[in-house]
Amino acid sequence: MIKSLKATGNQLANSDFQLTVLRQEVVDVLHLAPFHEQMREAGLFPLRPVAPTVLQINVGKMCNQVCKHCHVDAGPDRKEIMTRDTMQLCLDALAQSDIQTVDLTGGAPEMNPDFRWFVEEISKLGRKVLVRCNLTIIVANKKYYDLPEFFKKHNVEVVSSLPFYSADKTDRQRGDGVFADSIKALRMLNAVGYGQPDSGLVLNLVYNPSGAFMPGPQAALQRQFKLALLKDFGIVFNDLYAITNIPVSRFLDYLIESGNYAGYMEKLVTAFNPAAAAGVMCRSTLSVGWDGGLYDCDFNQMLDLYVASPVRHIRDFDAAALAQRAIVVNQHCYGCTAGSGSSCGGVTA
Repeated sequence: MIKSLKATGNQLANSDFQLTVLRQEVVDVLHLAPFHEQMREAGLFPLRPVAPTVLQINVGKMCNQVCKHCHVDAGPDRKEIMTRDTMQLCLDALAQSDIQTVDLTGGAPEMNPDFRWFVEEISKLGRKVLVRCNLTIIVANKKYYDLPEFFKKHNVEVVSSLPFYSADKTDRQRGDGVFADSIKALRMLNAVGYGQPDSGLVLNLVYNPSGAFMPGPQAALQRQFKLALLKDFGIVFNDLYAITNIPVSRFLDYLIESGNYAGYMEKLVTAFNPAAAAGVMCRSTLSVGWDGGLYDCDFNQMLDLYVASPVRHIRDFDAAALAQRAIVVNQHCYGCTAGSGSSCGGVTA
């Protein structure tokens, strides 16, 4: 079945097709329980949201990198970019909500032409801004060289992906020269105070495995990264988040092409952890697509799984109505609930 799917080429770019592939492998081939059944057995289905604390906004799929694991399928050729009008709708929603943190993501969010304006306007509302920066954007072009100072001015929390503390593993996942550029960018962030003790400027790193396996213990990985980056490069940071690769988009394509698909899905399903499932980020996060569509999480967004609510666009934001919804789940959700769990903020259990 998997070989025939691979032969169809770009069908894996289609979200409905990806969902079909995921269900067939878990239910029909491996004969394992569908995700909703595991959740029901754990007393968590239907999964309900709590009061949202984070508005995660994808401001566009354009990126200066083409990473092998990217669930957004981002790259330099992507044209989906959030407009200032849609950003204003997000600001209007924030103004009428109690959400205190705005998590800006992409692509490379800094490549949106209205990125800086958006950060400034969010800051005026008194909300915390978090930016998922790929690091290399800082040194990609001189127009981005001042990003560390801009981030500092607005007390932006910077969260950056760094697959490993060596060039080999990092470049294999993210492209030649990415590790060297990432080190340059980290030094620039450190130079203005990011990650430094008592600076108040938060710099967190994200680790995700480079192959078809789950991450090791987050605390141990953080110790390894801190020791290696300080010793070899003089770099400091605050925390490290260990994130499980979700089987969608480019990573799903990699799993199938490498013959690791069935094994990886079985690992995720058999490692299902009710404690991790209870703390998944979709319960307290609302995700906004580049066009203003509303989703329970960034992964659902990439699979076109809108929120199960009449309120499906940020222009119609209604906190009370959204609080009544059930969170949309599917087989890819095993990635966030396996082992210690996974979220944009690391482990969940």
